[in-house]
Amino acid sequence: MHGRVKVKTTAQQEEEKRKEREKKLKAFVCARDSVLKKRSAGEHDEEALDLTQQLLSSNPDFATLWNYRREVLLHLETLREKDEVQKLYESELHFIEACLKVNPKSYGCWHHRSWVNTRLPQPDWTRELGLCDRCLSLDERNFHCWDYRRLVVKESGVSVEQELQFTDRLIGSNFSNYSSWHYRSTLLPQLRPQPVLDSAHNTSPSPSASPQSHSHRVCEEQLLKEYELAHNAFFTDPNDQSAWFYYRWLLGRAEREEMISCVYASREGERVSVAFSKPVHAGSVGLMLVLDGQPQQVQWRNAHPRLRHSPVCLRDLPAGSISDTSNEHNLTIHWTDKHTHRDCALYTGCAESWCRDSATDQELFRSELSVEKSSVLQAELQSCNQLLDLEPQNKWCLLTIILLMRALDPLGHEKETLAHFQTLKEVDPMRSSYYSDLCSKFLIENTILKMEYAEVRVFSLSNKKLTTLCHLDQLLLVTHINLSSNQLQRLPPQFSMLQCLEVLEADDNAIESLEGLYHLPKLEEVSLKNNKICKVSDLETLATCTKLTRLDLRGNPVHKTDDLESELSLILPLVTALSL
Repeated sequence: MHGRVKVKTTAQQEEEKRKEREKKLKAFVCARDSVLKKRSAGEHDEEALDLTQQLLSSNPDFATLWNYRREVLLHLETLREKDEVQKLYESELHFIEACLKVNPKSYGCWHHRSWVNTRLPQPDWTRELGLCDRCLSLDERNFHCWDYRRLVVKESGVSVEQELQFTDRLIGSNFSNYSSWHYRSTLLPQLRPQPVLDSAHNTSPSPSASPQSHSHRVCEEQLLKEYELAHNAFFTDPNDQSAWFYYRWLLGRAEREEMISCVYASREGERVSVAFSKPVHAGSVGLMLVLDGQPQQVQWRNAHPRLRHSPVCLRDLPAGSISDTSNEHNLTIHWTDKHTHRDCALYTGCAESWCRDSATDQELFRSELSVEKSSVLQAELQSCNQLLDLEPQNKWCLLTIILLMRALDPLGHEKETLAHFQTLKEVDPMRSSYYSDLCSKFLIENTILKMEYAEVRVFSLSNKKLTTLCHLDQLLLVTHINLSSNQLQRLPPQFSMLQCLEVLEADDNAIESLEGLYHLPKLEEVSLKNNKICKVSDLETLATCTKLTRLDLRGNPVHKTDDLESELSLILPLVTALSL
Protein backbone atom coordinates (compact mmCIF):
# COMPACT_ATOMS: atom_id res chain seq x y z
CA MET A 1 0.00 0.00 0.00
CA HIS A 2 2.97 2.32 0.50
CA GLY A 3 3.68 4.73 -2.33
CA ARG A 4 0.16 4.59 -3.78
CA VAL A 5 -1.99 7.70 -4.09
CA LYS A 6 -5.06 7.44 -1.96
CA VAL A 7 -8.13 7.91 -4.16
CA LYS A 8 -11.04 9.64 -2.47
CA THR A 9 -14.42 8.03 -2.75
CA THR A 10 -17.21 9.79 -4.61
CA ALA A 11 -19.02 10.42 -1.35
CA GLN A 12 -15.94 12.10 0.12
CA GLN A 13 -15.52 14.30 -2.94
CA GLU A 14 -19.18 15.36 -2.85
CA GLU A 15 -18.92 16.15 0.87
CA GLU A 16 -15.87 18.36 0.30
CA LYS A 17 -17.62 20.18 -2.54
CA ARG A 18 -20.66 20.72 -0.34
CA LYS A 19 -18.55 22.20 2.43
CA GLU A 20 -16.73 24.45 -0.05
CA ARG A 21 -20.08 25.70 -1.42
CA GLU A 22 -21.33 26.38 2.10
CA LYS A 23 -18.16 28.31 2.86
CA LYS A 24 -18.52 30.46 -0.26
CA LEU A 25 -22.21 31.01 0.40
CA LYS A 26 -21.53 32.08 3.97
CA ALA A 27 -18.92 34.59 2.79
CA PHE A 28 -21.27 35.90 0.09
CA VAL A 29 -24.18 36.32 2.51
CA CYS A 30 -21.92 38.09 5.02
CA ALA A 31 -20.66 40.53 2.36
CA ARG A 32 -24.20 41.04 1.05
CA ASP A 33 -25.52 41.91 4.49
CA SER A 34 -22.68 44.38 4.99
CA VAL A 35 -23.49 46.07 1.68
CA LEU A 36 -27.21 46.30 2.37
CA LYS A 37 -26.48 47.67 5.83
CA LYS A 38 -24.23 50.38 4.38
CA ARG A 39 -26.90 51.29 1.82
CA SER A 40 -29.57 51.55 4.52
CA ALA A 41 -27.24 53.86 6.43
CA GLY A 42 -26.78 56.05 3.35
CA GLU A 43 -23.03 55.41 3.11
CA HIS A 44 -21.65 56.19 -0.36
CA ASP A 45 -17.90 55.66 -0.12
CA GLU A 46 -15.03 53.74 -1.69
CA GLU A 47 -15.62 50.80 0.64
CA ALA A 48 -19.11 50.40 -0.83
CA LEU A 49 -17.58 50.15 -4.30
CA ASP A 50 -15.09 47.53 -3.09
CA LEU A 51 -17.77 45.42 -1.41
CA THR A 52 -20.17 45.53 -4.37
CA GLN A 53 -17.28 44.74 -6.72
CA GLN A 54 -16.42 41.69 -4.66
CA LEU A 55 -20.00 40.39 -4.88
CA LEU A 56 -20.74 41.32 -8.49
CA SER A 57 -17.53 39.71 -9.71
CA SER A 58 -19.00 36.33 -8.80
CA ASN A 59 -22.68 37.15 -9.41
CA PRO A 60 -23.18 40.00 -11.91
CA ASP A 61 -26.97 39.50 -11.95
CA PHE A 62 -27.55 41.08 -8.52
CA ALA A 63 -29.56 44.11 -9.67
CA THR A 64 -29.76 45.75 -6.23
CA LEU A 65 -25.98 45.97 -6.06
CA TRP A 66 -25.77 47.68 -9.45
CA ASN A 67 -28.36 50.19 -8.24
CA TYR A 68 -26.35 50.87 -5.07
CA ARG A 69 -23.18 51.17 -7.11
CA ARG A 70 -24.79 53.88 -9.27
CA GLU A 71 -25.81 55.78 -6.15
CA VAL A 72 -22.21 55.66 -4.91
CA LEU A 73 -20.79 56.75 -8.27
CA LEU A 74 -23.19 59.69 -8.49
CA HIS A 75 -22.12 60.81 -5.02
CA LEU A 76 -18.40 60.46 -5.77
CA GLU A 77 -18.91 62.36 -9.01
CA THR A 78 -19.89 65.47 -7.01
CA LEU A 79 -16.66 65.30 -5.01
CA ARG A 80 -14.17 65.03 -7.87
CA GLU A 81 -12.81 67.07 -10.74
CA LYS A 82 -13.70 66.32 -14.35
CA ASP A 83 -10.48 64.38 -15.05
CA GLU A 84 -10.96 62.27 -11.94
CA VAL A 85 -14.57 61.57 -12.89
CA GLN A 86 -13.33 60.38 -16.31
CA LYS A 87 -10.89 57.96 -14.66
CA LEU A 88 -13.55 56.81 -12.18
CA TYR A 89 -15.95 55.80 -14.92
CA GLU A 90 -13.25 54.33 -17.15
CA SER A 91 -12.30 52.08 -14.25
CA GLU A 92 -15.95 51.14 -13.96
CA LEU A 93 -16.03 50.13 -17.62
CA HIS A 94 -13.04 47.81 -17.07
CA PHE A 95 -14.82 46.25 -14.10
CA ILE A 96 -17.96 45.67 -16.17
CA GLU A 97 -15.92 43.93 -18.86
CA ALA A 98 -14.61 41.55 -16.21
CA CYS A 99 -18.21 40.84 -15.13
CA LEU A 100 -19.24 40.21 -18.73
CA LYS A 101 -16.61 37.48 -18.93
CA VAL A 102 -18.43 35.79 -16.05
CA ASN A 103 -21.84 36.19 -17.75
CA PRO A 104 -21.88 37.74 -21.25
CA LYS A 105 -25.70 37.87 -21.15
CA SER A 106 -26.06 39.66 -17.85
CA TYR A 107 -28.81 42.25 -18.16
CA GLY A 108 -27.42 44.16 -15.18
CA CYS A 109 -23.96 44.48 -16.75
CA TRP A 110 -25.18 45.81 -20.10
CA HIS A 111 -27.65 48.19 -18.48
CA HIS A 112 -24.99 49.52 -16.14
CA ARG A 113 -22.56 49.94 -19.03
CA SER A 114 -25.13 52.03 -20.90
CA TRP A 115 -25.59 54.20 -17.82
CA VAL A 116 -21.84 54.64 -17.25
CA ASN A 117 -21.30 55.86 -20.82
CA THR A 118 -24.03 58.46 -20.39
CA ARG A 119 -22.11 59.80 -17.34
CA LEU A 120 -18.65 59.74 -18.93
CA PRO A 121 -17.42 63.25 -19.76
CA GLN A 122 -15.65 61.86 -22.86
CA PRO A 123 -17.13 58.47 -23.86
CA ASP A 124 -15.15 56.37 -26.35
CA TRP A 125 -17.92 55.03 -28.58
CA THR A 126 -15.44 53.54 -31.06
CA ARG A 127 -14.08 51.34 -28.29
CA GLU A 128 -17.63 50.36 -27.31
CA LEU A 129 -18.43 49.40 -30.89
CA GLY A 130 -15.32 47.20 -30.90
CA LEU A 131 -16.49 45.56 -27.67
CA CYS A 132 -19.83 44.76 -29.31
CA ASP A 133 -18.02 43.24 -32.29
CA ARG A 134 -15.95 41.00 -30.00
CA CYS A 135 -18.96 39.88 -27.95
CA LEU A 136 -21.04 39.13 -31.03
CA SER A 137 -18.17 37.17 -32.56
CA LEU A 138 -18.32 34.92 -29.48
CA ASP A 139 -22.13 34.70 -29.40
CA GLU A 140 -23.97 36.13 -32.38
CA ARG A 141 -27.34 35.78 -30.62
CA ASN A 142 -26.48 37.76 -27.50
CA PHE A 143 -29.56 39.99 -27.65
CA HIS A 144 -28.36 42.14 -24.71
CA CYS A 145 -25.29 43.00 -26.74
CA TRP A 146 -27.42 43.71 -29.81
CA ASP A 147 -29.53 46.16 -27.78
CA TYR A 148 -26.40 47.84 -26.47
CA ARG A 149 -24.97 48.04 -29.99
CA ARG A 150 -28.03 49.97 -31.15
CA LEU A 151 -27.37 52.53 -28.40
CA VAL A 152 -23.69 52.78 -29.36
CA VAL A 153 -24.54 53.20 -33.05
CA LYS A 154 -26.98 55.97 -32.24
CA GLU A 155 -24.57 57.85 -29.99
CA SER A 156 -21.49 57.41 -32.18
CA GLY A 157 -23.15 58.44 -35.41
CA VAL A 158 -22.41 55.21 -37.29
CA SER A 159 -24.35 55.34 -40.55
CA VAL A 160 -27.16 52.95 -41.40
CA GLU A 161 -25.17 51.96 -44.50
CA GLN A 162 -22.25 50.84 -42.32
CA GLU A 163 -24.53 48.80 -40.09
CA LEU A 164 -26.12 47.16 -43.11
CA GLN A 165 -22.65 46.17 -44.31
CA PHE A 166 -22.04 44.77 -40.81
CA THR A 167 -25.06 42.48 -41.21
CA ASP A 168 -23.77 41.51 -44.66
CA ARG A 169 -20.56 40.24 -43.06
CA LEU A 170 -22.32 38.33 -40.29
CA ILE A 171 -24.90 36.74 -42.58
CA GLY A 172 -22.21 35.93 -45.14
CA SER A 173 -20.23 34.01 -42.52
CA ASN A 174 -23.28 32.30 -41.02
CA PHE A 175 -26.72 32.14 -42.66
CA SER A 176 -28.15 30.95 -39.33
CA ASN A 177 -27.55 34.30 -37.64
CA TYR A 178 -31.16 35.13 -36.81
CA SER A 179 -30.26 38.32 -34.92
CA SER A 180 -28.47 39.71 -37.98
CA TRP A 181 -31.48 39.01 -40.20
CA HIS A 182 -33.71 40.78 -37.70
CA TYR A 183 -31.35 43.75 -37.41
CA ARG A 184 -31.29 43.95 -41.19
CA SER A 185 -35.09 44.19 -41.25
CA THR A 186 -34.89 47.31 -39.03
CA LEU A 187 -32.19 48.97 -41.14
CA LEU A 188 -33.54 48.53 -44.66
CA PRO A 189 -36.73 50.62 -44.20
CA GLN A 190 -34.48 53.49 -43.04
CA LEU A 191 -31.96 53.16 -45.85
CA ARG A 192 -34.12 51.97 -48.75
CA PRO A 193 -37.68 53.05 -47.87
CA GLN A 194 -40.70 52.63 -50.07
CA PRO A 195 -41.96 56.15 -50.89
CA VAL A 196 -45.49 56.92 -49.79
CA LEU A 197 -47.81 57.54 -52.71
CA ASP A 198 -50.03 60.57 -52.88
CA SER A 199 -53.28 59.00 -51.68
CA ALA A 200 -55.40 61.46 -53.59
CA HIS A 201 -53.82 60.80 -57.00
CA ASN A 202 -51.91 57.54 -56.43
CA THR A 203 -48.69 59.21 -57.52
CA SER A 204 -45.25 59.63 -56.06
CA PRO A 205 -44.68 62.37 -53.49
CA SER A 206 -44.14 65.84 -54.83
CA PRO A 207 -40.61 67.31 -54.83
CA SER A 208 -41.60 69.45 -51.88
CA ALA A 209 -42.64 66.44 -49.81
CA SER A 210 -40.86 65.82 -46.55
CA PRO A 211 -37.88 63.44 -46.68
CA GLN A 212 -39.64 61.51 -43.95
CA SER A 213 -42.59 60.81 -46.26
CA HIS A 214 -41.98 57.09 -46.61
CA SER A 215 -43.54 53.91 -45.30
CA HIS A 216 -42.05 51.27 -43.03
CA ARG A 217 -41.47 49.02 -46.02
CA VAL A 218 -38.54 48.54 -48.38
CA CYS A 219 -38.43 49.92 -51.90
CA GLU A 220 -39.07 47.38 -54.62
CA GLU A 221 -35.56 47.45 -56.13
CA GLN A 222 -33.97 46.54 -52.79
CA LEU A 223 -36.74 44.07 -52.03
CA LEU A 224 -35.89 42.04 -55.12
CA LYS A 225 -32.24 41.88 -54.02
CA GLU A 226 -33.28 40.69 -50.56
CA TYR A 227 -35.35 37.90 -52.10
CA GLU A 228 -32.21 36.60 -53.76
CA LEU A 229 -30.18 36.83 -50.53
CA ALA A 230 -32.76 34.88 -48.54
CA HIS A 231 -33.20 32.47 -51.45
CA ASN A 232 -29.48 31.61 -51.38
CA ALA A 233 -29.61 31.10 -47.62
CA PHE A 234 -32.47 28.63 -47.43
CA PHE A 235 -31.31 26.71 -50.49
CA THR A 236 -27.97 26.29 -48.69
CA ASP A 237 -29.68 24.95 -45.57
CA PRO A 238 -33.42 24.33 -46.10
CA ASN A 239 -34.00 23.36 -42.46
CA ASP A 240 -32.55 26.51 -40.90
CA GLN A 241 -35.40 28.80 -39.91
CA SER A 242 -33.55 32.15 -39.79
CA ALA A 243 -33.68 33.00 -43.49
CA TRP A 244 -37.22 31.62 -43.81
CA PHE A 245 -38.44 34.04 -41.12
CA TYR A 246 -36.72 36.93 -42.86
CA TYR A 247 -38.26 35.87 -46.15
CA ARG A 248 -41.71 35.88 -44.55
CA TRP A 249 -41.06 39.44 -43.39
CA LEU A 250 -40.14 40.43 -46.96
CA LEU A 251 -43.40 38.96 -48.22
CA GLY A 252 -45.47 40.75 -45.58
CA ARG A 253 -47.75 43.64 -46.37
CA ALA A 254 -46.93 47.19 -45.47
CA GLU A 255 -48.90 48.59 -42.58
CA ARG A 256 -52.12 50.12 -43.74
CA GLU A 257 -52.35 53.88 -43.72
CA GLU A 258 -54.21 55.18 -40.69
CA MET A 259 -57.53 56.30 -42.08
CA ILE A 260 -61.31 56.16 -41.74
CA SER A 261 -62.19 53.18 -43.91
CA CYS A 262 -66.00 53.29 -43.57
CA VAL A 263 -68.80 55.42 -42.15
CA TYR A 264 -72.26 53.88 -41.69
CA ALA A 265 -75.35 55.85 -40.68
CA SER A 266 -78.77 54.37 -39.85
CA ARG A 267 -82.01 56.25 -39.30
CA GLU A 268 -83.32 53.34 -37.23
CA GLY A 269 -81.76 53.80 -33.83
CA GLU A 270 -80.11 56.99 -35.14
CA ARG A 271 -76.66 55.47 -34.88
CA VAL A 272 -73.39 56.25 -36.62
CA SER A 273 -70.66 53.60 -36.91
CA VAL A 274 -67.11 54.46 -37.94
CA ALA A 275 -64.56 51.84 -39.03
CA PHE A 276 -60.82 52.58 -38.98
CA SER A 277 -57.90 50.91 -40.69
CA LYS A 278 -56.41 50.18 -37.24
CA PRO A 279 -57.83 49.65 -33.75
CA VAL A 280 -58.35 52.87 -31.78
CA HIS A 281 -59.46 53.84 -28.29
CA ALA A 282 -62.91 55.34 -28.58
CA GLY A 283 -62.45 57.62 -25.59
CA SER A 284 -59.34 59.30 -26.93
CA VAL A 285 -59.47 58.86 -30.69
CA GLY A 286 -60.20 62.53 -31.42
CA LEU A 287 -63.35 62.23 -33.56
CA MET A 288 -65.70 65.07 -34.38
CA LEU A 289 -69.11 64.54 -35.99
CA VAL A 290 -70.54 67.35 -38.11
CA LEU A 291 -74.24 66.92 -38.99
CA ASP A 292 -75.60 69.26 -41.66
CA GLY A 293 -72.78 71.70 -40.97
CA GLN A 294 -73.28 71.70 -37.20
CA PRO A 295 -70.66 70.09 -34.92
CA GLN A 296 -72.26 67.58 -32.55
CA GLN A 297 -71.20 67.05 -28.96
CA VAL A 298 -71.10 63.25 -28.93
CA GLN A 299 -69.28 60.61 -26.93
CA TRP A 300 -67.90 57.70 -28.91
CA ARG A 301 -67.66 54.15 -27.57
CA ASN A 302 -66.35 50.79 -28.70
CA ALA A 303 -68.77 48.12 -29.85
CA HIS A 304 -68.12 45.95 -26.79
CA PRO A 305 -67.14 47.04 -23.25
CA ARG A 306 -64.33 44.45 -23.19
CA LEU A 307 -62.68 45.97 -26.26
CA ARG A 308 -60.34 48.65 -25.01
CA HIS A 309 -59.14 49.22 -28.57
CA SER A 310 -61.32 48.45 -31.57
CA PRO A 311 -61.37 49.25 -35.32
CA VAL A 312 -65.05 50.24 -34.99
CA CYS A 313 -66.48 53.08 -32.91
CA LEU A 314 -70.17 53.81 -32.35
CA ARG A 315 -72.30 56.78 -31.42
CA ASP A 316 -76.05 57.23 -30.90
CA LEU A 317 -77.32 60.60 -32.10
CA PRO A 318 -79.85 62.71 -30.20
CA ALA A 319 -83.46 61.63 -30.76
CA GLY A 320 -84.97 63.08 -33.93
CA SER A 321 -81.64 64.02 -35.50
CA ILE A 322 -81.89 61.84 -38.63
CA SER A 323 -85.00 59.66 -38.12
CA ASP A 324 -87.29 61.50 -40.58
CA THR A 325 -86.89 59.81 -44.00
CA SER A 326 -88.26 62.90 -45.75
CA ASN A 327 -85.14 64.83 -44.84
CA GLU A 328 -81.69 64.57 -46.36
CA HIS A 329 -78.64 64.78 -44.13
CA ASN A 330 -74.92 65.23 -44.65
CA LEU A 331 -72.56 63.78 -42.08
CA THR A 332 -68.82 64.39 -41.87
CA ILE A 333 -66.53 62.51 -39.52
CA HIS A 334 -63.31 64.41 -38.75
CA TRP A 335 -60.40 62.44 -37.33
CA THR A 336 -58.60 65.41 -35.87
CA ASP A 337 -55.54 63.45 -34.69
CA LYS A 338 -54.77 62.37 -38.27
CA HIS A 339 -56.09 65.47 -40.07
CA THR A 340 -58.44 63.43 -42.21
CA HIS A 341 -62.20 63.17 -42.66
CA ARG A 342 -64.91 61.23 -44.47
CA ASP A 343 -68.33 62.36 -45.70
CA CYS A 344 -71.54 60.35 -45.74
CA ALA A 345 -74.84 61.49 -47.29
CA LEU A 346 -78.16 60.13 -45.98
CA TYR A 347 -80.59 60.68 -48.84
CA THR A 348 -84.35 61.21 -48.74
CA GLY A 349 -86.27 57.93 -48.48
CA CYS A 350 -83.18 55.91 -47.50
CA ALA A 351 -83.13 54.15 -44.13
CA GLU A 352 -79.36 53.82 -44.12
CA SER A 353 -76.25 54.96 -45.93
CA TRP A 354 -72.54 54.27 -45.94
CA CYS A 355 -69.34 55.51 -47.45
CA ARG A 356 -66.25 53.35 -47.60
CA ASP A 357 -62.83 53.45 -49.18
CA SER A 358 -63.33 51.17 -52.17
CA ALA A 359 -59.82 51.92 -53.42
CA THR A 360 -58.33 49.72 -50.70
CA ASP A 361 -60.73 46.77 -51.04
CA GLN A 362 -58.60 44.84 -53.50
CA GLU A 363 -55.38 45.60 -51.61
CA LEU A 364 -56.81 44.94 -48.18
CA PHE A 365 -54.91 41.70 -47.57
CA ARG A 366 -52.04 41.92 -50.06
CA SER A 367 -49.86 44.54 -51.69
CA GLU A 368 -50.37 45.56 -55.29
CA LEU A 369 -47.63 43.97 -57.42
CA SER A 370 -45.73 45.57 -60.26
CA VAL A 371 -45.00 43.48 -63.34
CA GLU A 372 -41.37 43.12 -62.28
CA LYS A 373 -42.14 42.09 -58.73
CA SER A 374 -44.83 39.69 -59.90
CA SER A 375 -42.42 37.96 -62.29
CA VAL A 376 -39.77 37.67 -59.57
CA LEU A 377 -42.24 36.22 -57.06
CA GLN A 378 -43.45 33.79 -59.71
CA ALA A 379 -39.85 32.65 -60.22
CA GLU A 380 -39.42 32.36 -56.43
CA LEU A 381 -42.55 30.22 -56.24
CA GLN A 382 -41.20 27.96 -58.95
CA SER A 383 -37.88 27.63 -57.12
CA CYS A 384 -39.61 26.82 -53.82
CA ASN A 385 -41.70 24.18 -55.57
CA GLN A 386 -38.47 22.65 -56.89
CA LEU A 387 -37.03 22.67 -53.37
CA LEU A 388 -40.22 21.04 -52.09
CA ASP A 389 -39.72 18.21 -54.58
CA LEU A 390 -36.34 17.61 -52.95
CA GLU A 391 -37.53 18.29 -49.38
CA PRO A 392 -41.22 17.25 -49.30
CA GLN A 393 -41.35 17.34 -45.48
CA ASN A 394 -39.86 20.82 -45.10
CA LYS A 395 -42.43 22.88 -43.21
CA TRP A 396 -40.64 26.20 -43.87
CA CYS A 397 -40.79 25.60 -47.60
CA LEU A 398 -44.48 24.66 -47.47
CA LEU A 399 -45.41 27.73 -45.44
CA THR A 400 -43.40 30.03 -47.72
CA ILE A 401 -45.09 28.59 -50.80
CA ILE A 402 -48.44 29.45 -49.21
CA LEU A 403 -47.30 33.03 -48.58
CA LEU A 404 -45.98 33.39 -52.13
CA MET A 405 -49.27 32.14 -53.53
CA ARG A 406 -51.16 34.65 -51.43
CA ALA A 407 -48.89 37.47 -52.57
CA LEU A 408 -49.46 36.54 -56.22
CA ASP A 409 -53.11 35.47 -56.38
CA PRO A 410 -54.89 34.42 -53.15
CA LEU A 411 -58.12 33.44 -54.85
CA GLY A 412 -56.53 31.65 -57.80
CA HIS A 413 -54.30 29.56 -55.53
CA GLU A 414 -56.91 28.84 -52.85
CA LYS A 415 -57.25 25.10 -53.62
CA GLU A 416 -53.46 24.55 -53.61
CA THR A 417 -53.11 26.57 -50.43
CA LEU A 418 -55.62 24.39 -48.58
CA ALA A 419 -53.80 21.25 -49.73
CA HIS A 420 -50.48 22.61 -48.45
CA PHE A 421 -52.04 23.46 -45.07
CA GLN A 422 -53.19 19.86 -44.76
CA THR A 423 -49.66 18.65 -45.51
CA LEU A 424 -48.26 21.09 -42.93
CA LYS A 425 -50.48 19.65 -40.22
CA GLU A 426 -49.23 16.16 -41.08
CA VAL A 427 -45.50 16.97 -41.12
CA ASP A 428 -45.65 19.34 -38.11
CA PRO A 429 -48.49 18.08 -35.87
CA MET A 430 -47.25 20.03 -32.82
CA ARG A 431 -48.29 23.26 -34.57
CA SER A 432 -51.48 21.94 -36.08
CA SER A 433 -53.63 24.46 -34.19
CA TYR A 434 -51.51 27.35 -35.47
CA TYR A 435 -51.87 26.15 -39.05
CA SER A 436 -55.63 25.73 -38.57
CA ASP A 437 -55.95 29.31 -37.30
CA LEU A 438 -53.79 30.66 -40.13
CA CYS A 439 -55.80 28.72 -42.70
CA SER A 440 -59.01 30.11 -41.17
CA LYS A 441 -57.61 33.63 -41.45
CA PHE A 442 -56.78 33.18 -45.13
CA LEU A 443 -60.19 31.65 -45.90
CA ILE A 444 -61.93 34.60 -44.24
CA GLU A 445 -59.78 37.04 -46.23
CA ASN A 446 -60.63 35.27 -49.48
CA THR A 447 -64.34 35.26 -48.68
CA ILE A 448 -64.25 38.99 -47.88
CA LEU A 449 -62.57 39.64 -51.24
CA LYS A 450 -65.22 37.57 -53.06
CA MET A 451 -67.95 39.42 -51.21
CA GLU A 452 -66.43 42.77 -52.20
CA TYR A 453 -66.14 41.76 -55.84
CA ALA A 454 -69.81 40.66 -55.87
CA GLU A 455 -70.91 43.76 -53.91
CA VAL A 456 -73.18 41.74 -51.63
CA ARG A 457 -73.84 41.94 -47.90
CA VAL A 458 -74.04 38.18 -47.28
CA PHE A 459 -71.04 36.37 -45.81
CA SER A 460 -71.00 32.58 -46.02
CA LEU A 461 -68.22 30.32 -44.77
CA SER A 462 -69.95 27.09 -43.79
CA ASN A 463 -68.19 23.71 -43.64
CA LYS A 464 -64.65 25.19 -43.96
CA LYS A 465 -63.14 23.85 -40.69
CA LEU A 466 -62.78 27.37 -39.29
CA THR A 467 -61.17 27.46 -35.85
CA THR A 468 -61.06 31.24 -35.34
CA LEU A 469 -62.71 34.44 -36.52
CA CYS A 470 -60.80 37.53 -37.65
CA HIS A 471 -61.20 40.70 -39.77
CA LEU A 472 -64.68 41.15 -38.30
CA ASP A 473 -64.34 44.92 -38.71
CA GLN A 474 -64.54 44.29 -42.46
CA LEU A 475 -68.05 42.86 -41.95
CA LEU A 476 -69.59 46.04 -40.58
CA LEU A 477 -72.15 46.15 -43.43
CA VAL A 478 -72.96 42.40 -43.53
CA THR A 479 -76.62 41.55 -42.92
CA HIS A 480 -76.51 37.73 -43.12
CA ILE A 481 -73.65 35.48 -41.99
CA ASN A 482 -73.42 31.70 -42.18
CA LEU A 483 -70.70 30.03 -40.08
CA SER A 484 -72.31 26.58 -39.77
CA SER A 485 -70.39 23.29 -39.70
CA ASN A 486 -67.05 24.63 -38.54
CA GLN A 487 -64.92 24.18 -35.40
CA LEU A 488 -65.61 27.48 -33.66
CA GLN A 489 -65.66 27.53 -29.87
CA ARG A 490 -66.79 31.09 -29.25
CA LEU A 491 -68.17 34.25 -30.78
CA PRO A 492 -65.59 36.74 -29.51
CA PRO A 493 -66.26 40.35 -28.38
CA GLN A 494 -65.12 41.58 -31.83
CA PHE A 495 -68.30 39.99 -33.23
CA SER A 496 -70.20 42.97 -31.80
CA MET A 497 -68.77 45.09 -34.64
CA LEU A 498 -71.31 43.53 -37.04
CA GLN A 499 -73.74 46.39 -36.54
CA CYS A 500 -75.91 45.57 -39.58
CA LEU A 501 -76.25 41.85 -38.88
CA GLU A 502 -79.84 40.55 -39.09
CA VAL A 503 -79.41 36.77 -39.42
CA LEU A 504 -76.74 34.56 -37.87
CA GLU A 505 -76.37 30.86 -38.69
CA ALA A 506 -73.76 29.09 -36.58
CA ASP A 507 -75.07 25.51 -36.37
CA ASP A 508 -72.84 22.46 -35.85
CA ASN A 509 -69.86 24.11 -34.18
CA ALA A 510 -68.50 23.78 -30.63
CA ILE A 511 -69.59 27.24 -29.44
CA GLU A 512 -69.66 27.71 -25.68
CA SER A 513 -69.59 31.52 -25.44
CA LEU A 514 -71.87 34.09 -27.11
CA GLU A 515 -70.02 37.07 -25.70
CA GLY A 516 -69.84 38.79 -29.08
CA LEU A 517 -73.62 38.90 -29.58
CA TYR A 518 -73.77 42.17 -27.68
CA HIS A 519 -76.00 45.12 -28.58
CA LEU A 520 -76.43 44.10 -32.20
CA PRO A 521 -79.26 46.51 -33.01
CA LYS A 522 -80.61 44.70 -36.11
CA LEU A 523 -80.16 41.06 -35.13
CA GLU A 524 -83.48 39.26 -35.61
CA GLU A 525 -82.65 35.57 -36.01
CA VAL A 526 -79.98 33.32 -34.48
CA SER A 527 -79.53 29.60 -35.16
CA LEU A 528 -77.16 27.76 -32.83
CA LYS A 529 -78.13 24.12 -33.31
CA ASN A 530 -75.72 21.43 -32.11
CA ASN A 531 -73.26 23.56 -30.17
CA LYS A 532 -72.03 23.36 -26.55
CA ILE A 533 -74.08 26.00 -24.77
CA CYS A 534 -74.53 24.54 -21.29
CA LYS A 535 -76.10 27.20 -19.04
CA VAL A 536 -78.95 29.66 -19.34
CA SER A 537 -76.55 32.36 -18.17
CA ASP A 538 -74.54 31.80 -21.38
CA LEU A 539 -77.52 33.27 -23.25
CA GLU A 540 -77.90 36.44 -21.19
CA THR A 541 -75.92 38.58 -23.63
CA LEU A 542 -78.68 38.00 -26.22
CA ALA A 543 -80.95 40.17 -24.07
CA THR A 544 -79.02 43.20 -25.36
CA CYS A 545 -80.18 42.45 -28.94
CA THR A 546 -83.54 44.18 -28.79
CA LYS A 547 -84.87 42.97 -32.18
CA LEU A 548 -84.11 39.27 -31.65
CA THR A 549 -87.31 37.23 -32.15
CA ARG A 550 -86.13 33.83 -33.48
CA LEU A 551 -83.70 31.56 -31.62
CA ASP A 552 -82.83 27.91 -32.33
CA LEU A 553 -80.97 26.06 -29.54
CA ARG A 554 -81.70 22.46 -30.50
CA GLY A 555 -78.91 19.99 -29.75
CA ASN A 556 -77.25 22.07 -27.00
CA PRO A 557 -76.63 20.74 -23.45
CA VAL A 558 -78.68 23.64 -22.10
CA HIS A 559 -81.86 21.80 -23.08
CA LYS A 560 -81.38 19.61 -19.98
CA THR A 561 -82.06 22.62 -17.74
CA ASP A 562 -85.24 22.29 -15.71
CA ASP A 563 -88.03 24.67 -16.69
CA LEU A 564 -85.84 26.04 -19.50
CA GLU A 565 -88.62 27.77 -21.43
CA SER A 566 -89.80 29.81 -18.48
CA GLU A 567 -86.24 30.87 -17.64
CA LEU A 568 -85.61 31.94 -21.22
CA SER A 569 -88.88 33.83 -21.33
CA LEU A 570 -87.65 35.92 -18.42
CA ILE A 571 -84.25 36.59 -20.03
CA LEU A 572 -85.46 36.95 -23.63
CA PRO A 573 -89.09 38.12 -23.47
CA LEU A 574 -89.07 39.33 -27.10
CA VAL A 575 -88.15 35.94 -28.57
CA THR A 576 -91.40 34.55 -29.98
CA ALA A 577 -90.02 31.66 -32.04
CA LEU A 578 -87.90 29.50 -29.75
CA SER A 579 -86.69 26.03 -30.81
CA LEU A 580 -85.31 23.75 -28.08
